[in-house]
Amino acid sequence: MIRSTRRRAGVLGLALAVGGVLLGAAPAVAAPESAAPGTVTASETLPRDLWYPGSADAKKLTYWTTGATGEPALSTGTVFVPEGPAPEGGWPVLSWAHGTVGLGDGCAPSVVGPGARERDFAYLGTWLDQGYAVVASDYAGLGTPGTMAYLDGKSEAHNVVDMVKAGRAVEPSLSNTWVAIGQSQGAGAAITTARYATEFGGPDLDYRGAVGTGVPAYIENIVALAGPGFPPVALPGGLTVYSLYILAGLNAAHPELDLPSLLNDSGRSWLAKAETECYDQLKSSAGGLVIGSLFAKPLSTIPNIQGFLADYMGVPETGYDKPFFMGQGLKDTDIIMPSTLLLASTLARNGEPVTFKTYPTDHSGTMAASLPDTLPFVRALFDGETPAPSTGS
Repeated sequence: MIRSTRRRAGVLGLALAVGGVLLGAAPAVAAPESAAPGTVTASETLPRDLWYPGSADAKKLTYWTTGATGEPALSTGTVFVPEGPAPEGGWPVLSWAHGTVGLGDGCAPSVVGPGARERDFAYLGTWLDQGYAVVASDYAGLGTPGTMAYLDGKSEAHNVVDMVKAGRAVEPSLSNTWVAIGQSQGAGAAITTARYATEFGGPDLDYRGAVGTGVPAYIENIVALAGPGFPPVALPGGLTVYSLYILAGLNAAHPELDLPSLLNDSGRSWLAKAETECYDQLKSSAGGLVIGSLFAKPLSTIPNIQGFLADYMGVPETGYDKPFFMGQGLKDTDIIMPSTLLLASTLARNGEPVTFKTYPTDHSGTMAASLPDTLPFVRALFDGETPAPSTGS
C-alpha cells in the first residue's frame, strides 16, 4: 500500500509541472566514549544580532547526535530562553527544524542566522512571547564535519530530538516536555521526527507532538525520474537549488551509489558548487540551469533507486504515536498542494493522528497564516490534551 501510494504521488507530481524537489549527510567522525546523543562538547553565548525577539538568553552549542550512516556525528545548534521567570517544571520546549539554507558550513543558522531572517524572527519570536523555549539544530554536517544529509528524514529526526537533550544539558530551566516544529525542509524533519521522537528520545524526554508547514511530500518520486532530458526545461530558481542540494547531499550521504558517474562534466561541476554555496548565492548562479542537462545516465540506473529514496527522504505514512499538524499554502509552488493533500489523506486513511489545514498563501506565508491554528494546537499538547484528527480544510 505504501509503495503504490508513493508511485501515484510521483505521477501526480510530474503531471503538475515537476513540483518542488529537495536531500544530503555527515560522515561519522572519531567519537569518544562520551558521544551519547545529546552530549554537549562546547557552548558559548550567541551573538546578540542572532537572538530571536523575546529571548532573555541565547547560546550556541555543539553536541553529539546520529548521522546518516547511523554512527555518532557532531551537530551545532542554538538555545533561546524566553524572558521572565520559568514556570514550575521549567520552560516547555519547541525544537525548531529550519528550512533550506544550503550545505556549506557558512550557511548554518547558528553562524549567520536564518535564511529568511524577517520571516523566521517574527515566527519564532511569537512562540518565545508565548512562553516557549526554542532549541534549533543546524543538522549534522552543517557547520560540523561532513555534509548535511539534506532531507534524510531519520538523520534529521535524530538531530532534532538530540537538540532537546543538548539544550537541557546547558540550560537547566528547560522542561523535558517538548514539541517539534518546522518549515519546508524542516517541516519534513519535524513530521518525520513525530514518527520517531518517542523511540529516539527515550524515557528522559516527554514528547507531545509536532507541527510542520510546507511538508515536502513524495518528493522522492520526482527525484527518481531525474536523468538526461528530465527535467527537460529550467525550473523556477528555488526548485533548481533544491534539486542541486538533493544531488550533493545524496552523494555525500551515500558515496557507494557513485552518483558522479551518472553526471557529465557540467553536472559534476554543479555538484561541487552545491556543496558550498548557500541558498541565495546558488539560486543566483544557477538561474536558467536545466537539471536534465547535467546527467549522462538516469538515476534509475541505480538498482531499486525508488525504494532507496523512499526510505531516505520519504515522509512516513504510519507509526505516529502523538498528534501532529500539517499546514499547506494553496499558492505554494515549492511544495505543491496535491502531493501534500495526498500525504494527508493517506495518513488519515491509515488512522494516524494528523490535523491538516490549508491557507490562501504561498510557501513562506503559511508559517504566519497558520499561527491562529498552531498556537492553540501546541498549547493543547502541552496541557495534556489530544486534539482530534482533522483533514477537513
